Amino acid sequence: MSSSSRYVTFEGSRNFRLRVVMATLSGKAIKIEKIRSDDLNPGLKDYEVSFLRLMEAVTNGSSIEISYTGTTVIFRPGIITGGSYTHQCPNSKPVGYFAEPMLYLAPFSKKKFSILFRGITSSHNDAGIDAIKWGLMPIMEKFGVRECALHTLKRGSPPLGGGEVHLVVDSLIAQPITMHALDKTMISSIRGVSYSTRVSPSLVNRMIDGAKKVLKSASCEVNITADVWRGENSGKSPGWGLTLVAENKQGWRIFSEAIGDAGDVPEDIGASVAYHLLEEISKSGVVGRNQLPLTILYMIIGKEDIGRLRITKDQIDERFVWLLRDIKKVFGTEILLKPVDDNTTDLIATIKGIGFTNTNKKIA
Repeated sequence: MSSSSRYVTFEGSRNFRLRVVMATLSGKAIKIEKIRSDDLNPGLKDYEVSFLRLMEAVTNGSSIEISYTGTTVIFRPGIITGGSYTHQCPNSKPVGYFAEPMLYLAPFSKKKFSILFRGITSSHNDAGIDAIKWGLMPIMEKFGVRECALHTLKRGSPPLGGGEVHLVVDSLIAQPITMHALDKTMISSIRGVSYSTRVSPSLVNRMIDGAKKVLKSASCEVNITADVWRGENSGKSPGWGLTLVAENKQGWRIFSEAIGDAGDVPEDIGASVAYHLLEEISKSGVVGRNQLPLTILYMIIGKEDIGRLRITKDQIDERFVWLLRDIKKVFGTEILLKPVDDNTTDLIATIKGIGFTNTNKKIA
C-alpha cells in the first residue's frame, strides 16, 4: 500500500484545527506537509502543538507524529472519549482557539465533555468566549445538541491572560438532525455584553454608548449588558471588549466582536463592532460567516438525507472554498449550490449527509 493512499494529504497550515477535527470524525489518518516551510521560523507553532495535545487528551488511541523540523504532521485518530480535563492554553492564542474545535467533537463522544481551559479569554483573531457562548452554541442546539454550556470563571485579557473557562457538553447524540434552513428572516433583537478587566468601569459604558448610537437606526430591541471584572477573577492584564449578537425569530444568530488596545477610544470600538454586525447581517444568509464551518460540518455528518441551507454570494470567499475542498478530500462529499428563485443573488447549499453514527458510546 503506497503511503499516499494510507493518508489524506494536505499542505500548509491553513485550516489546521478543522483538518484534525474532520480526520477524527471520519476516522481517517491525515498527513499535513509543508507547514510554514518557507518561513524564517518553519513548522508548527506552540499553540498548534498544544491543540494536538488537547486532541490526544480527549481521544483514546490517537497517534501523532511530528517531523524533526515540525513541518510535517501525521495524525491517526482514535475514538472520542471526552471526560474531565484541564488544559493550559499558551498565551499566543486565546481559549476560544482551543474550545471551538471541541464543539465539533463533544456531542459524538463516549463520555460527557468537561474541560477547564486556562489562559487568555479574548483576542483580535479568534472567537472570544462570548461569541462561542452566544453565537456558536445556539447552532449546536439547532442540530439536537441541547445541553451545552460555557461558564466564565475568570476573565483574562491579553497579553498575560489568567482567565478560566469551563466547557460542559452533556448531550451525547448519535447524529445531528437534518437541517432545512431556507428563509432569511428579519432580525428581532440585538443583545450584547461589554466587558472589562482591571480598568475603569466607565470604559464599559462608553463602549455601550458607542454601539447604541449606531444601532438606534435598527428597528429592533437592543440590550447590551455591562460586565465589569475586578480582583483576582479579572486575570493578570487590563483589557476591555464588546460582543454583539443579532437574533431572529427562528433563533438563528449572527455575531460580531472586538477588543480594545491601549490608546483606543471605547466609543470607536463600540461603533465599529456595531457597524461590523450590521455588515454581517446584510451579507449573511441564515448563519454568519464565522458559523458556516460548524453548520456545514454538522450537516455533512448528519444522516443520509438531503439538508439545505441558505447562504449569500458574499459568504463564498476564500475561506469557504477551502472548507469545501477539505470536506471533499476527507469525506468525499460535494456540496451543490443552486440559486434561489426570489430576485436575490442568494444560493441554497444542498448537502447530503454521510450517515455518520456515534459509535463511540457503544465501545466499552
